[in-house]
Amino acid sequence: MFLALRELGFARTRFLLMGGVVALVAILVVLLSGLSAGLVNDGVSGLKRTPVTDFAFAEGTGTDAAFTRSVIDVDQVDTMAEQPGVVDAAPYGLLLANAHREDDSPVDLTLVGVEPGSFVAPTELAEGDAVGAADGIVISETAAEDGLAVGDTVTLDRPERTLTVVGVLDGQHTFGHVDVAYLPLSTWQELIAGADGPGDEVPAVATAVALRTDDAFDRTAADAAAGTVTRTLSESFGASPGYTAETATLLLIQVFLYAISALVVGAFFTVWTIQRRHEIAVMRAMGARRRFLLADSLGQAAVLLLGSIVVGFGLGIAAGAGLSASPMPFALQAADLVLAGALLFVLGMAGAAVAVARVTSVDPLTALGGQR
Repeated sequence: MFLALRELGFARTRFLLMGGVVALVAILVVLLSGLSAGLVNDGVSGLKRTPVTDFAFAEGTGTDAAFTRSVIDVDQVDTMAEQPGVVDAAPYGLLLANAHREDDSPVDLTLVGVEPGSFVAPTELAEGDAVGAADGIVISETAAEDGLAVGDTVTLDRPERTLTVVGVLDGQHTFGHVDVAYLPLSTWQELIAGADGPGDEVPAVATAVALRTDDAFDRTAADAAAGTVTRTLSESFGASPGYTAETATLLLIQVFLYAISALVVGAFFTVWTIQRRHEIAVMRAMGARRRFLLADSLGQAAVLLLGSIVVGFGLGIAAGAGLSASPMPFALQAADLVLAGALLFVLGMAGAAVAVARVTSVDPLTALGGQR
């Protein structure tokens, strides 16, 4: 490492430029990681906070829009509850609705119908009461941050129905980038049927069966018995509007950034190794082993990558702190950052290793001919 460190100081301008490029890639990776996590939370945080392992939808429902197209009978919930491996089962209704506040300002809500007291009914409240009142809704914390409060009313456009905020949940609950509002399943069924109010006859339906299962659960047999199609919670995320397209796009961008990082580092060290070819040949002629030269070159790459990634991540996290306070969905997660940093370092080292492999092919006799 003695020679590598001396070269880092001697050719500092070149290495600073190279380090700056890697740092910029690291900044982009941090921002994209935060944006990916933020979009996921904004798209499916309501589902992620629901204590379920699986959702059973109506048979034949498409994967990309199951929550907005599926309709099941409540009898299917009872059938599912009887299947081996099912710990708990409850109806789960979902409806995207347009509404307006008392001052006529518009508000969009994802109305989730649950049976009060069931395992899917939220209990982590920041204030107010839990789901129970016929025309009461329990809203997400993010909806409260946008101006709704306990006691406020919202009027749905279709069907026209006034609902009162009775509670505020602790944390973000959203679906398809729209705030979730929980209400009794009976009220949700009335809204689906377009009933004028309580007392009208409405069909006993829901969107899906929310399930808690264990290892004994046989998805195929349960679906055959209930006439449903069951998906795990993570598989159900794809039924949120735009979830698959958004996550796939950002993942592809991240993959390209990792590939670019490896190629840029590899290209730099390829050129650097070619320029050092004569010096390497002289060292070989003086008795330096190939292992020493490889360790020296890779150590140089490791120092450059580590320094650049640390600087880039520091700047990226600082920029992300500002974005977290903006309306943009942005969330930094330590696990994602650690994985991103490790991938950048490993791929960068892989690119450098391919580039400096030519060190092993340098012939010491070329040193005797001098520079050409």
